Amino acid sequence: MKLYLSLFSCLFALFVFSQDLAILKYKGGGDWYGNPTALPNLINYCNTNLRTKINPKPETVETGSTDIFQYPLLHMTGHGNVFFSDTDAENLRNYLMSGGFLHIDDNYGMQPYITKELKKVFPDKDLVELPNNHPIFNYAFKFPNGLPKIHEHDGKRPQAFGIFNEDRLILLFTYESDLGDGWEDPEVHNDPAEVREKALKMGANIIKYAFEN
Repeated sequence: MKLYLSLFSCLFALFVFSQDLAILKYKGGGDWYGNPTALPNLINYCNTNLRTKINPKPETVETGSTDIFQYPLLHMTGHGNVFFSDTDAENLRNYLMSGGFLHIDDNYGMQPYITKELKKVFPDKDLVELPNNHPIFNYAFKFPNGLPKIHEHDGKRPQAFGIFNEDRLILLFTYESDLGDGWEDPEVHNDPAEVREKALKMGANIIKYAFEN
């Protein structure tokens, strides 16, 4: 137990002083590796426009690894199945409760799986929809109407859901928006420049919020 606490303390110290991001590699067969150019492009945007100093190459960490404690923000995406073992769920819960932040971007089709698995992480907490006046929509760039719509799938409105620890937002789930597609290289989806700019600005808000709260 003492060894675990010592390791936890060391990792948390690294986490506090880090500005790097990591992609969460999860089990279940879903494509956790989707949108490969998305996060590097968002990092470049933040380093240019917010003067962050994030490593331009995001790392990849597994849900059950103590490596997650080195990063103030984890990004998770995909289209399909997600599975958290008991060890994964406990590790992720400890990470989030100790100051970490998880952004889950549904790349289409992820919602039913991640909703179920998050109950393993927080059995007593529910995803709640964020109001349009939540600070994350106004942190660096203004989004008075809340989460922007980047890609159309089923004609549904974009929604941002969160899990809180007391008043602190510790997990953000973006649904029917597809921010990651908007962060990708322009030729991947051929999105107009203004659509990509909206996606990148919202992503910058998420990063700035996670780093400062």
